[in-house]
Amino acid sequence: MGLVVGFPNELGACRGGYSSMSLFVTGTDTGVGKTFTITQLLRLLRAAGKSCIGFKPICCGDRRDAELLLAAGGDGLTIDEINPLWLKTPAAPFAAALVEKVKIDIEPLLAGLTLLQQRFDHVFVEGVGGWLVPIRADYFVSDLATEMKLPVLVVAQNRLGCLNHTALTVESTKRHGLACLGVALNAPFGQTDVAVATNAEILRKIVDVPILPGLTEDMTELPPAWGRIVESAAQ
Repeated sequence: MGLVVGFPNELGACRGGYSSMSLFVTGTDTGVGKTFTITQLLRLLRAAGKSCIGFKPICCGDRRDAELLLAAGGDGLTIDEINPLWLKTPAAPFAAALVEKVKIDIEPLLAGLTLLQQRFDHVFVEGVGGWLVPIRADYFVSDLATEMKLPVLVVAQNRLGCLNHTALTVESTKRHGLACLGVALNAPFGQTDVAVATNAEILRKIVDVPILPGLTEDMTELPPAWGRIVESAAQ
């Protein structure tokens, strides 16, 4: 599988053996655990001595996702550096911008990423909602990832409907010319049914990317499969 690597850090290899890398984290939907996945990834990488940060270019409604990313690894940064665009309306960015009568400028979002890449070895960019959420009438989350030239990690919630949503998202990332490095499958708390029990196995048969176990708060080190994703993104 070919890899598209975003803006490598000119300083070369980083602490702990991984080369510097950036990764765009999208979801099959809103509320599937993108922020949780990134905060756990930051926690585990920082515990291993890595220099890493989360970046939330756009928040709509509250700023909770950006606050969690800042708390997980934003030493010396402000909330505005983690989240340069905050729309107060809890809706898709395009809808929120119409309500608030603002025009969304993409350039500050791209510039914000570049500044973080100059300061940190690993930058994890969190999208807003799912892959095709509109930012403007003619510009979607997928276009932002494409402009950032980043490989993609898809986060999905292990539940009924996951197969369709995940397959569509993975396929769309490839149509945009980006490398999809894997799918993080988050387990719903206390839920067990046929779909939950079989989704991971079925996904491995229908999409040609790694299916990763969801990261959890009780993990003390990055699982090997996740380490391979980090290494792949850095190549």
